[in-house]
Amino acid sequence: MRYFIHLSYRGTAYRGWQTQAVGASVQSTLEAVLTQRLQQPVFVVGSGRTDAGVHAQQQYAHFNLDIPIDFSESLIYSINCILPEDIAIHGIFPVRANDHVRFSAISRYYQYHISRQKNAFCNGLTYHFRPELDMERMNEACRILLKYTDFKSFSKAKADVTHFHCRLEFAYWVRSEPDRLTFHIKANRFLWGMVRTIVGTMLEIGQERMSLAQFEQIILARDRTVAGRAAPANGLYLVEVAYPPNVTAHWPEY
Repeated sequence: MRYFIHLSYRGTAYRGWQTQAVGASVQSTLEAVLTQRLQQPVFVVGSGRTDAGVHAQQQYAHFNLDIPIDFSESLIYSINCILPEDIAIHGIFPVRANDHVRFSAISRYYQYHISRQKNAFCNGLTYHFRPELDMERMNEACRILLKYTDFKSFSKAKADVTHFHCRLEFAYWVRSEPDRLTFHIKANRFLWGMVRTIVGTMLEIGQERMSLAQFEQIILARDRTVAGRAAPANGLYLVEVAYPPNVTAHWPEY
């Protein structure tokens, strides 16, 4: 039987989603707790590999079991009691054998949060960035971004991919509070480090340290060395992983 896990986590204490040789990861922590509670080895696959320090409001993972198990509310509660406070499982449910959290997904949606004022309750959850930003110029850059599909300039150099094409559905900035800006971006796939590098480059545009023409040339260059530095991980959130109706038809509501 294959099961999907719907979970969320605060990434501050972890070296990212994927199991690492040194340091705790979300994947290894989840596997250890499920193995302990279910009394059999459990290996999980994630819908995406969030970097160290990146958070997930919605993440999916799957695992296989030889014997069917009823993941009742009480069983899930007991698993959550063993998990650290910064990882929460919202549901575990059976799916078809060929449903895959990564390859069946059709889109991912990220947000990046910037606070211009220090906030004692948001430490590690937003990027505290004091300089004034021209949000209209940053949204003009977003409109340029949407014209393209090749984002090699925003991918980490050692990305293990066969191509650098991503279909963006939207990209825009909003001022959600007087002192907070949020970047929204959704695509069918993302490259390693792509969102943080786009944000870091747009901060240059927002400070008028880079022109819109220069930004477009960065995209066309297909060269990571010409883009801005990546924004810190603590402001980035995976907020939605979407699947087609034939996958979600019998999913429970959470």
